[in-house]
Amino acid sequence: MAEAGATAGQASDPKAQNSNITITVKFSGRSIPVSLSHDSTITDLKSLLQPLTNVLTRGQKLIFKGKVLVDTMTLRALEVPNGAKVMLMASQGLHQGDGPILKEAETAPRRVDNKLVIEKPQVPVDKNRLERWKATGVIALSEGNLKAVPDEVWACGPSARVLDLNNNSIRDLPDQVGCLSSIQKLSLNANAIVDESISWEALTSLKYLTVLSLNQNHLTTLPSALGAVTSLRQLHVANNKLTSLPIEIGLLTQLEVLKVNNNRISIIPACIGDCNSLIEVDLSSNLLSELPETFGNLRDLKALHLSNNGLKSLPSTLFKMCLQLSTLDLHNTEITMDLLRQFEGWESFDERRRSKHQKQLEFRVVSSAEFDEGADKN
Repeated sequence: MAEAGATAGQASDPKAQNSNITITVKFSGRSIPVSLSHDSTITDLKSLLQPLTNVLTRGQKLIFKGKVLVDTMTLRALEVPNGAKVMLMASQGLHQGDGPILKEAETAPRRVDNKLVIEKPQVPVDKNRLERWKATGVIALSEGNLKAVPDEVWACGPSARVLDLNNNSIRDLPDQVGCLSSIQKLSLNANAIVDESISWEALTSLKYLTVLSLNQNHLTTLPSALGAVTSLRQLHVANNKLTSLPIEIGLLTQLEVLKVNNNRISIIPACIGDCNSLIEVDLSSNLLSELPETFGNLRDLKALHLSNNGLKSLPSTLFKMCLQLSTLDLHNTEITMDLLRQFEGWESFDERRRSKHQKQLEFRVVSSAEFDEGADKN
């Protein structure tokens, strides 16, 4: 249950304690109990609801007895009693951290003895595929309805350079992955991988691994061992259930692309500034309210995606120090144009952005080429 904190004076005042009420907010089929002072404003209530619903405060519309509740008024003034039921309506797009996308297994129905049977596609047996994998260095096993990595994959040993296991139902990445000593790209998107099912110790032995892609799985955390995979240039862990990044990520000094969008991350560690090779960072659709000042250390940064977060400001040195930055996505954040204009280096960034806006589809640029990264213009 969410609860608004009381001040020291209120804590010692029984009358103040008795003024707390509990209301139930109805949202998207859920009933969310919230406890707060009867003298709290609707804005206070919306701030409590933001982390519980992922709907930004400006995207929330609260309705009680058929009337829209005004932000500046208190629950008491609006005659919202203890035990009241309030409906929350969310504006489309004004959200943060929209969570993982769930993959539905592809099936093909057929009839057997007049009964409809759901039959999953099978990978055809190919006796020569091991030889083909060794010759090309590419192991392509996507969309094969696999529940485990076939043993013959490990038999490829140092011949393998690329392993594509996307869109299966694989649950484990075992120690044998260490046999692929020359692997450069490992892709396990859209599987059933969980935290404890990855042999990170084996991954740290892969000295040539430059691309690791684990999008759309069930990961809730990344271990400190990630920092030992120092050869990584690209890390893709979007659409999981991550709540944080390990501080050891700062050891990945060769990392150029970091995509952790669509998770539940609320804090970015300051050591992100040590990843000084970063060119593109995607943190969109998380639960971020601020970014560390060390972002200014990312001198090679060209693209930064921050949409659908609760951000109200940016690191003060971002525009001044990140002189390569030309793509900035701030759609559905709390950052305003007036605020952006106050940052040192904003004019230079805006010139870079304007010079390439025709090549950047995500900018949604109008014909006048005005800045439109989701920042309010009022």
